[in-house]
Amino acid sequence: MGLLLVLFFIVVPIAELFVIIQVGEWIGVWPTLLLLLLDAIVGSWLLKHQGRAAWRRFNQALAERRMPAKEVADGFLVILGGALLIAPGFLSDIVGILLLVPATRAVARRVLYRFTVGRVAVVGFPGAGGASWGGFGGGPRGGAGPSGSPKRSYDYDVDAEEVPAEPDFDHRLPPAED
Repeated sequence: MGLLLVLFFIVVPIAELFVIIQVGEWIGVWPTLLLLLLDAIVGSWLLKHQGRAAWRRFNQALAERRMPAKEVADGFLVILGGALLIAPGFLSDIVGILLLVPATRAVARRVLYRFTVGRVAVVGFPGAGGASWGGFGGGPRGGAGPSGSPKRSYDYDVDAEEVPAEPDFDHRLPPAED
């Protein structure tokens, strides 16, 4: 972990500065600065566009009552890619573009999946159906309740009693006085 932090906070910025200096010597200072500004603008536009698409897919998965694992990973990768594009540097821009393009983001999602499988605990997802996804039984809080009936695997218990509605209560606003 320490080596990863050294790489991320020391080696990558030095490499970014080296590439910026090389590009500046090759095309000039002002075109280099203009290019860095332009890719930050394009990065923020791509972040907005791809972020909306990822958010739409996430909401669709929730509406279909299925686990939005792919959509969450896409959202994470889009945010990371947009942040890398907005940050100054050409190397980070290359990685950022790769994370924002849907075809290469799928490859990054598979790499992320292989890296995180077995390291992340999935906790109940109410209403997702299936024995291990929050329905009845199967989870750490599943199984039979005190009466022998299946117990839902939510993190809370609710004791409630029915409160009758007032029959003569009118929910509309009173008429406006002239």
